[in-house]
Amino acid sequence: MPLWFDTGGEPLTSSKLVSYHLHMSGTPRQTAEQRREAVLAAALDAFARGGLHGTSTEEIAAAAGISQPYLFRLFGTKKKLFLATIERCMADTLELFRQAAGEERGQEALDAMGKAYVAMVTTDRTRLLAQMEGYAACDDPDVRDAMRAGYGKLHLFVETVSGQDEAAVASWFAGGMLLNVAAAMDLWSSREPWARRLLEGAIGADAFAAAAGEGS
Repeated sequence: MPLWFDTGGEPLTSSKLVSYHLHMSGTPRQTAEQRREAVLAAALDAFARGGLHGTSTEEIAAAAGISQPYLFRLFGTKKKLFLATIERCMADTLELFRQAAGEERGQEALDAMGKAYVAMVTTDRTRLLAQMEGYAACDDPDVRDAMRAGYGKLHLFVETVSGQDEAAVASWFAGGMLLNVAAAMDLWSSREPWARRLLEGAIGADAFAAAAGEGS
């Protein structure tokens, strides 16, 4: 049996979890919370491309349609905005798992969550790269604490709904990290034979074909 699952039907997308951009123009009297969501959406995109240290708050404010001083009024500092962004990213992944698992338990829950995660990392590159930037910035103690907390919640949920032993849960998460790296390198579109063998070994030939858009 593949490390993760066999897809079967259509992949479950993560579109319901993606933080959407709230456009400032044409949207009168937005609340502070709406503007905060707009900033988080713009920050997700910017941090995914530039990371914590390579992204400017000017760029994020412009994308969100607000002034830079108002951005600082909402979040205080760039690092606090980065923390809020990666915390949202991890929380959205947890919600993805919850919705995918539904009432399933055991191996069926693992399969459903794995299927949903493959759909996310192969269709939502921005969210994937933002998550990877969170890991990359873990030399900062505050970022490290935030990532640990988010990852711990993921582990606890998967462990609880699957009821699997420590080794099985660890292997499932190892498969997820492999998918993160593969998706970051966009191995799904690679023509290298080794890349195909690696991914087919991780999720199965049928799942790979579906994720790579073969036969569609």
